Amino acid sequence: MSERKMSEAQVVDFCLGLPGAREDYKWGGVRVFSVAGNKMFAVLDLAGAGLSFKVEAELFLGYVDRPGVRPAPYLARAHWISLAPPYPMGREELCDLLQRSHQLVVRRLPKRLQPGLLI
Repeated sequence: MSERKMSEAQVVDFCLGLPGAREDYKWGGVRVFSVAGNKMFAVLDLAGAGLSFKVEAELFLGYVDRPGVRPAPYLARAHWISLAPPYPMGREELCDLLQRSHQLVVRRLPKRLQPGLLI
């Protein structure tokens, strides 16, 4: 397992490489990665405050107990976590979590919108 850290540019490239992913700028300096129009799966603060994304509900408390990981402001009740750079996990784990966040959002879409988005 590679413990190399991902840069902000690598996170952007990875998120945009997921099926159906698109990027918008919102809230005065936040990059929002979404699928199916407006269903967010990751948020990257342009001021360097961090990266936030959704995790499975049953894993949320375990992640926020880890150093460098905290509940995401405004989104914690939906089981989102926030990481400040440099991200406190290796590339492999972070890519896996971003892909899982994408898939959690896709699975909540209506069935007619899911084809081509599921991994």
